[in-house]
Amino acid sequence: MEEPLLTIEGLRTHFFTSEGVLKAVDGVDLAVPAGKTVCLVGESGCGKSVTARSILQLVDKPGRIVEGSIRWKGGLDLAALDPTGEEIRRVRGGEIGMVFQEPMASLSPMYTVGAQLSQALRLHRDLSKQQAREEGVALLRKVGIPNAEQRFDAYPFQLSGGMCQRVMIAIALCCDPALLIADEPTTALDVTTQARIVDLMVDLRAQNDMAMLFITHDLGVVAEVADEVAVMYLGKVVEHGTVDEIFNDPRHPYTRALLRSIPKLRGGAARRRLTAIRGMVPSLRQVPEGCSFHSRCDHAIEGVCDTTAPPPKRYGEAHLAYCHLDEVPAERLDRAVQVTGRSVAEGAEPLLRVEGLAMRYPIGGGLFRKPAGFVRAVDGVDLTILPGQTLGLVGESGCGKTTLGRCVSRLIEPTAGRILYRAESGDEVDLATVSGARLKAYRRQIRMIFQDPFSSLNPRMTLQQIVGEPLKTNGIAGGSELRDRVADMLTRVGLRPEYMQRYPHAFSGGQRQRINIARALITGPRLVIADEPVSALDVSVRAQILNLLTDLQEELGLTYLFISHDLSVVEHISDRVTVMYLGKVVEDADTAGLYRRPRHPYTEALLDAVPVPDPALRRERRTPDTGDDLPDPAAPPPGCRFHTRCAHVRSESCRTAVPELRAYGEKRLAACHHAAELTLAGVGSTAREVGTGG
Repeated sequence: MEEPLLTIEGLRTHFFTSEGVLKAVDGVDLAVPAGKTVCLVGESGCGKSVTARSILQLVDKPGRIVEGSIRWKGGLDLAALDPTGEEIRRVRGGEIGMVFQEPMASLSPMYTVGAQLSQALRLHRDLSKQQAREEGVALLRKVGIPNAEQRFDAYPFQLSGGMCQRVMIAIALCCDPALLIADEPTTALDVTTQARIVDLMVDLRAQNDMAMLFITHDLGVVAEVADEVAVMYLGKVVEHGTVDEIFNDPRHPYTRALLRSIPKLRGGAARRRLTAIRGMVPSLRQVPEGCSFHSRCDHAIEGVCDTTAPPPKRYGEAHLAYCHLDEVPAERLDRAVQVTGRSVAEGAEPLLRVEGLAMRYPIGGGLFRKPAGFVRAVDGVDLTILPGQTLGLVGESGCGKTTLGRCVSRLIEPTAGRILYRAESGDEVDLATVSGARLKAYRRQIRMIFQDPFSSLNPRMTLQQIVGEPLKTNGIAGGSELRDRVADMLTRVGLRPEYMQRYPHAFSGGQRQRINIARALITGPRLVIADEPVSALDVSVRAQILNLLTDLQEELGLTYLFISHDLSVVEHISDRVTVMYLGKVVEDADTAGLYRRPRHPYTEALLDAVPVPDPALRRERRTPDTGDDLPDPAAPPPGCRFHTRCAHVRSESCRTAVPELRAYGEKRLAACHHAAELTLAGVGSTAREVGTGG
């Protein structure tokens, strides 16, 4: 067999802290063959990124490689090189390129993208300033950036997240590397942008005949790109095999648990409770003895798994797993509990009706100057939410979802429109006109769960202060009663009451999101606005939070407005779905109907972009590219706002006439001139009329 391009043997990278030695990577063996894509998967804290950084000697202090070898092209041991030496700098960027997770944070806001790309080119290649510019523009074109010459002189903040990630890929490819390391390159991106970046990287790998080490926790993306998969847990590779072996015949309980926890597109099939992994990844300060996964494993053998490290077992030429069990038992039937749909009494009045809601932000202007224009973040939106149900609000970043949620919760004051909330007395109140003490009372009934579990909690407040603050602010409880209520709510969301005196830094991302949920529910609300509540979480923690939200809804009779760009998550939790694009609603339908047969081309594009965790469906689902960038919301396109990206434009009316939101069957709305004529692909369908409309 041909020798692998990169061979890692016994790699150990430890961090030497005041609290002890943290074994982030603890004996990793891994090989990356030439021209192949190896995916490294696992939850946060399992050592994936540290492994990647170890390859290029980019481990931050107080970490360092303490043992093992990293053989490059069968000879040079990268682990033995000086991290600041000339030899590793020649390999870093010249022979091995790297794409980092956060495109906005990886590019300097002080320099144009062209300056940063030229620097990389001139550092590794003998080019003049003009030659570097010409080569840089060619690279930007290669990675699919339109108007490359103009974008070469743009600053990162002038580009979208997807465009910035394309720039990062161009920098990584500037010296035609033999290996590209991609560390969570799509995690911070919309599902549509993610799909295009994944396709781009697959195409570039084939064009350049390079190998790729792709790090992610998204198994749908893994199914799209991988040739081989290595599953990591607590610094070790616990299973390795081809992508088909990992997905179709997983042998380690951790691999199986990760695969079970993914919400899959069902296309109207019965909703089932997600199978979440118990607990969370242990701290590196307290790594369990024996098999490191035994404390969360449903099949652990007492006296064996908790005392002895499992030996490697081979199930095929490339299929290896570290587990004491020869065969993992079949899952118990109660692990896949069917969730019944939430019923609403016939003739029930809506809990919330939004009519003609608009939110405009001025551009420029000042004390004595008029604004130069307005950003139409929300532009005449109507929607209805019935009591006890979940309305999913979906669309790409920049389409107005979060702004709409903040208007409904009155965190911001809308420019126009009505927000009709049905009070417990049965009367409708227009929250858009309410202020002062009356608004404060309604804020107890309409609460919000924020997207980022890390930045939404005050690091200087204890858990008791964070969760109890709404009770104190609204004069609901104080003293011992407040402590009792906080303790009860923490128990409901799966946290121990004795944690009340701890600070946010002591908790994981999933636990912090539970704290966010507890804070939102502590006042006994009727409507909860959940703004991307699971987008920042690992797949296993995401399953826990989604199950928790479902349980709390049934227990407390909650109504949700669930905002997300991930349609697999929205389908799992929602009864109805509203799709937004550039500030307007383009489709509204019951969940099953929308996923089986979308009526708007934008909905079809969103559904098509969802990565399917099945290698057999790879690359069969892609529709024509809709482009990365949303049009400028300050100057939206005339006619149908989606026509500039639509694969189904068929008449001049798409470019000139604004489509109305019209009914198509019972409780089904779409804003497309040709919705009645189009046959668009839904989940489990590839039917698509050729030619078509916008």
